[in-house]
Amino acid sequence: MGRKSFKVEFDESPPDDFDPAHPYKDPVAMLEMREHLVREKWIDIETAKILREKLRWCYRVEGINHLQKCRHLVQQYLESTRGIGWGKDHRPHSLHGPKVESVEAE
Repeated sequence: MGRKSFKVEFDESPPDDFDPAHPYKDPVAMLEMREHLVREKWIDIETAKILREKLRWCYRVEGINHLQKCRHLVQQYLESTRGIGWGKDHRPHSLHGPKVESVEAE
């Protein structure tokens, strides 16, 4: 009697039924889209952490030659950290809706 192979599969694609023009039309699809975005954001953050650790190791090992030897890791790390944080102005509009500006009477 042998062991059965067990494979875990994750659905890594965004939901098919999400409509960005009308995000609140289907609340389940909206929540699935939000979870997908958060999952992708966490993957980006963890990738940047791994690259940072590789860069620290390279700096320690290479010593004075780190400027030449670790340049490729620096470029990868800088590219991986661009756009990681949403900040106030970088939230996905499909989830939070457009920014409503109040008009004051003069």
